[in-house]
Amino acid sequence: MIKKSFFLVKIFFRIPLVLVFIFLFLPFDVFAHEVYVLSTQKINEAMSMQSFNLFSVIVDNANQFVFWAFVGIVTICVVLWLSNLRFIEHLFEPIFSKIRKYSTLIARLAIGLSFLAGVYFGSIYGPEFPLLTNFGAYSNVISFTLVTIGVMIIAGLYVRLAAFIGLVIYMIMFLFHGAYMLTYLSYLGEIIVLLILGAHNFSLDKYFSMRGTEIKTKSQIAFLFNKVHNYLLPRSFAILRAFFGLALIYASVYAKILHNNLALFTVQQFHLDKLFGFEPHFLVLGAAIVEILIGLFFMFGFEIRFTAIFFLFWLCLSVWFFGEAVWPHLILLGIPIAYIFYGYDEYSLDGYFPHKKKYALKL
Repeated sequence: MIKKSFFLVKIFFRIPLVLVFIFLFLPFDVFAHEVYVLSTQKINEAMSMQSFNLFSVIVDNANQFVFWAFVGIVTICVVLWLSNLRFIEHLFEPIFSKIRKYSTLIARLAIGLSFLAGVYFGSIYGPEFPLLTNFGAYSNVISFTLVTIGVMIIAGLYVRLAAFIGLVIYMIMFLFHGAYMLTYLSYLGEIIVLLILGAHNFSLDKYFSMRGTEIKTKSQIAFLFNKVHNYLLPRSFAILRAFFGLALIYASVYAKILHNNLALFTVQQFHLDKLFGFEPHFLVLGAAIVEILIGLFFMFGFEIRFTAIFFLFWLCLSVWFFGEAVWPHLILLGIPIAYIFYGYDEYSLDGYFPHKKKYALKL
């Protein structure tokens, strides 16, 4: 009976991932973060236009496509070769093994500070979700709740309770805004990790020995809880990778493939084609490929530290160049930094290399 229940629980935890893949390609009208720089008129105009054919862009720019594809493949191979040099691993592994314990703290701070910053600027998740518009008369209650759970998460106090409240708020927003909330899957992934791990390192819960997973009762429910927790614990950062990568892919697919005139208008408005020396449509195509690859690399844990550093570089450059608000990007900054500290795990592609398995330490 217990084995059957445990099997059902494992299936239950896989349902959200299946739903994410289904919703990923539904034709809802949503916008990626970079098009916040466009006016409402431009956004409406782009959404009403038929998307241009990316395959035609490849054909029209075949020589450049082949050349830059070759450069990209060579770059990935060089990075892969460097990361697999034994002496480099031996050189840096003592450092990585020492800083790894800070990864959970960084990830916790990222979502906690994001909640607090959102309330300070009167929004939740992003500037397109003003608290007053979304919650009306209850906006003060939601603001107080977000501040409370933000402080609890940062301090590491009753983190699972705070994460559960955060999950309820996310589900409410999903109920009203539908697939657009997949843009903020990074929040959902971090919430799930907090539900699994609790406060973990550097927390008040740990300091006061208030560990929610230490259930002393011998009931069947407690046994089932412990089985689920022990199963998910080593997979927690893999789950976060999956959600974070899906969020990046989702935003890129909608803004640069399904509704690619949004990205095209952004390129033209800021003269990015002249800045980089590419034809505007080809630049949109290249950006889509790069962003989707970054998302896939995160999802499958391929060269995770290099990918995180590359992503952080371009994210910071984008925020600076477009003059975007920093606070909506806090969680997008925090999670890659956490992975620079954490590295790869046994469920990542990096962890499948025979000589790397011994470095894929568990939490």
